[in-house]
Amino acid sequence: MKLKTIYICRSCSHENANWTGKCPQCNAWNSFEEDVINVGKANKSLSKSPRTLKTKEATTLLEAKPSNKKIGSGINEFDRVMGDGITQGSLILLSGEPGIGKSTITLQIANNIAKNNKVLIISGEESIDQIANRASRLNLKEKNLMAINEYTLENILDIIKKEKADFVIIDSIQVISSMDLPSSAGSVTQVRYCTEQIMELAKSNNITIMLIGHVTKDGTLAGPRVLEHLVDTVIHLEGDRYQDFRILRAAKNRFGPCTEVGIFEMTEKGLSEIKNPSEQFLEGRKENAIGSAITVTMEGTRPMLIEVQALVSTSPFGYPKRTANGFDLNRLQILIAVLEKYGKLNLQNQDVFINVVGGIKLIEPACDLAVLTAIASSLLKKPIHKDMVIYGEVGLSGELRKVNHNDKRIKEAQKLGFNTIINPDIYREITQVQKIFQHSQ
Repeated sequence: MKLKTIYICRSCSHENANWTGKCPQCNAWNSFEEDVINVGKANKSLSKSPRTLKTKEATTLLEAKPSNKKIGSGINEFDRVMGDGITQGSLILLSGEPGIGKSTITLQIANNIAKNNKVLIISGEESIDQIANRASRLNLKEKNLMAINEYTLENILDIIKKEKADFVIIDSIQVISSMDLPSSAGSVTQVRYCTEQIMELAKSNNITIMLIGHVTKDGTLAGPRVLEHLVDTVIHLEGDRYQDFRILRAAKNRFGPCTEVGIFEMTEKGLSEIKNPSEQFLEGRKENAIGSAITVTMEGTRPMLIEVQALVSTSPFGYPKRTANGFDLNRLQILIAVLEKYGKLNLQNQDVFINVVGGIKLIEPACDLAVLTAIASSLLKKPIHKDMVIYGEVGLSGELRKVNHNDKRIKEAQKLGFNTIINPDIYREITQVQKIFQHSQ
């Protein structure tokens, strides 16, 4: 065996003899990872002989019979994200930060599926005793739920074939390694090759397999980018591990929409579904608080009421500080500049702090107006009326732009008793933002 060190881009799998800061193939920065390959005699186990094609092997789409058999997870919020259930024979990738609840939710799903199917958990990170302790804490007692500790690919494939399980969970793909490759577990080559072999097994035997993946420091999925292309569904479990709320969203889904999200709450009995997220997020809200605004954000097709808090205070330094929790900091800088220019509010010597209550991240621009209103409320020391909901996109010219799903937002707000709606249908320019406080009198 003759080994050679190479560098592989985790974004496009481009190979380079030396490390470079920028990938010449996909132009990604700092994407090269060191790996070791065997440049000796080719390994027969890695090469496949071409098969002889029959006279007629292709099938027209009209003759094909699509299979849409779904497996219910027993958790409605999870099935909502997956597209009304887990498609049989699919390969799923679940990722999330350490301690966010990946092992907990997968164990709950496995226990529910084990009521009518044979489920196998293969863990390369935890012992059987650790899995059993978690199952005992969650009060899971299904007899068809089995677990084994293994991290070698060849043994894992043999175990899955031998046990003939209907649903398999592998924790995690980064610790699995093949004996056919000289590189260490977690390398680009190992992750890609192991996923390819597992995918082939899942498709050829119609076995549903869920992989658990690690994330990097910046929150992106660890490993090569081709990993996301190999699997059928990529789902992320998000949230602050110091908060109780968790959000499950799909980044890729071949069998359903990518716009739906699932809302959970971490409890002693595991992750529990939240039937009414808006009511939960507004619990404990202080009435007529200065610097507090309620907005409606769309998570998939679901509207949710979220509280945005702002704190504006005079900066003791020459350069004011801007901090955002749950909101994009660059977007905040732009909104502050628009508020200064068109809202005629002086924030040049003011520190601005933004917090989205509940650990939720506001992504869509429809929350711009609520953020600006909360900042103005804190600066002017004027509270916003407790029954007011504010939403709308703010443009760089100070205009307020309409947002989608307007009827759903109004209906959700009125359902929780918010009767005063401030949106671009009421005001069209940011110069009118101070009129909002007139409604609060």
